[in-house]
Amino acid sequence: MSAMARTWLMIAAAFLAAFAGVLVGRGLLQDRPSPGVELHDLLHEKLDLNPAQHARLDMIERRFAVRKRVLELELRTSNAALADAIEAEHGYGPRVRAAVDRSHLAMGQLQKETLAHVFAMRQILLPDQAAIFDRAVVRALTDDGR
Repeated sequence: MSAMARTWLMIAAAFLAAFAGVLVGRGLLQDRPSPGVELHDLLHEKLDLNPAQHARLDMIERRFAVRKRVLELELRTSNAALADAIEAEHGYGPRVRAAVDRSHLAMGQLQKETLAHVFAMRQILLPDQAAIFDRAVVRALTDDGR
């Protein structure tokens, strides 16, 4: 077999392997709702909240939605700055390190405020509802996707 034929055979094999990986990954990951969706469904559909709880939950969710948009914008902005730094330095230089630090601060703030949001939602629950919610939160944080 010529060198050119071997090269084309390797390219075809790599393409097929990548395609198979995408199909397998989509099959394994696509059917699972995100932990946030699972908690949202639990709160709205399975915990039998009373009207007062629903009203408070709606307020908590509206307030967090605004804050989350701001934090996600900060994260996108810091990631864009990281991309610029990488393009400028082509290595792990001072601009890249500073941009990584800013990105980590934005990610950390989003995580902290998301946890504060989870605890705010928990505060409106009755003890039996809170126990179910707590188990769902722990499961969302520890489930390895299987």
